[in-house]
Amino acid sequence: MMQAMRGVPRRVIFAIVLGTLLNPLNSSMIAVALVTVHHEFNVDLGSSTWLISGFYLTGAVAQPLMGRLADLLGARRVFLTGLSIAGVIAFLAPVSPSFGWLVAARVVQAFATSAAYPSGLGMIRAASGARGIPAQALATISVAASVSAALGPTVGGLILSVAGWQGIFLVNVPITAIGIVLALRWLPAPAPADTASAGLGALDVHGVILFAATLTSMLGGLLSLGSRQSWVLLAGVPFLALLLALRELRAASPFFDLRLLGANPVLIGVFLQFAAVTFVFYTFFFGLPIWLEEIRGFDARAAGLLILPVSGLGVLATPIAAALISRRGTKSALVIGSTVLCAGSALLLTFGPSTPLVGLIGVAIVLGVPNGFNNMGLQAALYEAAPPARLSWAGGQFQTFRYIGAILSSTLLGAVFKQGATTEGLHAMAVLLVVVSIALVIASTLAHRAPAHPKTSVV
Repeated sequence: MMQAMRGVPRRVIFAIVLGTLLNPLNSSMIAVALVTVHHEFNVDLGSSTWLISGFYLTGAVAQPLMGRLADLLGARRVFLTGLSIAGVIAFLAPVSPSFGWLVAARVVQAFATSAAYPSGLGMIRAASGARGIPAQALATISVAASVSAALGPTVGGLILSVAGWQGIFLVNVPITAIGIVLALRWLPAPAPADTASAGLGALDVHGVILFAATLTSMLGGLLSLGSRQSWVLLAGVPFLALLLALRELRAASPFFDLRLLGANPVLIGVFLQFAAVTFVFYTFFFGLPIWLEEIRGFDARAAGLLILPVSGLGVLATPIAAALISRRGTKSALVIGSTVLCAGSALLLTFGPSTPLVGLIGVAIVLGVPNGFNNMGLQAALYEAAPPARLSWAGGQFQTFRYIGAILSSTLLGAVFKQGATTEGLHAMAVLLVVVSIALVIASTLAHRAPAHPKTSVV
């Protein structure tokens, strides 16, 4: 029998990780197949990007919905249902008769794979009991997600060369099959966390619909910024948000619990900090390769290798951050992460056409360190701040703010590099990243990270 990881059995963590890696893996793996799909279904290349955008938009709504269902119906049940649907879609997507059906398959895949992370948090809470924040367990999930997202394009490229675009979906079949078997054998089956309103009948359907409409309108408008439809979508956001607020303040068991958030500013701070951290990370993670290729003349392979320390060091820093959190709490990890992030963003201002290779690598190394500290610190802060009965829902909202940060990053990159990559554009981007990073330093320094609920001491 596997040993416990700070109160949580390793086999439980392994089974949860197998499910949680599916969402980041599938979100990035599809990128290398866009050109092939474009030719296969005879659609323009711009339309093929809906395989990515549709996944992001759906995931942003699905994560908190799956989390709420886990609170109401039981985390293990939702986890297994998500894996099962993901396995079915893995079989059906390769035989899609049209591009529209393939996009629909990706939407369902996003819903299904969104179940694992929020329900996984609920099962970790059940397995750890009163032993506090299982920092090492959270670190394992964080590392797995980072590695799967970073390796997604590489894995996808290998599969594409052997089995075509269909293989990118079919690779999910064995993963989901093994995940279901291990989940049935190893995962705990706790009672619904929200015992006061357990059952599907307690789901605030109207709140879900209004939340989805508000978020889709906002993110869809940002994704298509500059077009006529983007302004129509963004103009509807205040009205939809008002309807959502009025509905949720009257609901007995609201989906988007404004009263809970109003009474828990620490949780709001965690969400906003995660959006900001994701915004900064994705901006330089995707922006630097563009500049390296367009201005410095590196090919795609060399640019990819130069950016590798950003993801690689983030993975290595995560267990160090987990150990620090176990000894000194979440605040220390977040202060270190945001401070180094600020320093790395400022160093981007030194980049130019003649910056030596060692300088480029050095800055990439600096930018890689904070990813592990910030992600680990914010996951632990989320676990600490969220009420036990709403932990899975909070975990879903946490991932929603990741999507918000990622889409804001895409919007910025589109604006900065609209007329092509320039060093001036990179520097303008860096100035904004420094400003956001300074705000993160201040928030991390001033934030009160004392346990907001009983039985959440760090272990």
